[in-house]
Amino acid sequence: MTQQTWLTQEAYDRLRSELDYLTGPWRTEIASKIEAAREEGDLKENGGYHAAKEEQGKQEARIRQLMDLLRDVQVGEAPNLSGEAGPGTVVEVRFPGEQDTEKFLIGSREDHSAPVDVFSPASPLGGAVTGHKAGETVSYTLPSGRSAKVEIVSVAPYGS
Repeated sequence: MTQQTWLTQEAYDRLRSELDYLTGPWRTEIASKIEAAREEGDLKENGGYHAAKEEQGKQEARIRQLMDLLRDVQVGEAPNLSGEAGPGTVVEVRFPGEQDTEKFLIGSREDHSAPVDVFSPASPLGGAVTGHKAGETVSYTLPSGRSAKVEIVSVAPYGS
């Protein structure tokens, strides 16, 4: 089952523009670079050719990443999750023993337009709070393998 990704309209427009460039003008440019380097002769010792092919490989991987991301994306208004944390919501949490709280958006790390940190719903903290409401305390496993707890202080749709 594919998890739907939520993006702001600004992030979607930026990523769509990047994909359009990479699948259009960029492919023409890199093909020209490769052809020009190929014409220089011996490919075994042709640094320009190998650099262009490496760049092509990296950008083709980025194209696949963008296509996968944009295939099942939800754009714009955050979903109404009846107070539950999930993609498109801003979650305020408090860690045990701390007075201060932290806010973050559950969405795609590609969304650089958000004025708060962004956690993927597949991340340990993003996944732990998803489906939970304000007032609940949830546990999650840190990348180090240790367990941690966090109290959900508030949940609001992004932009509200």
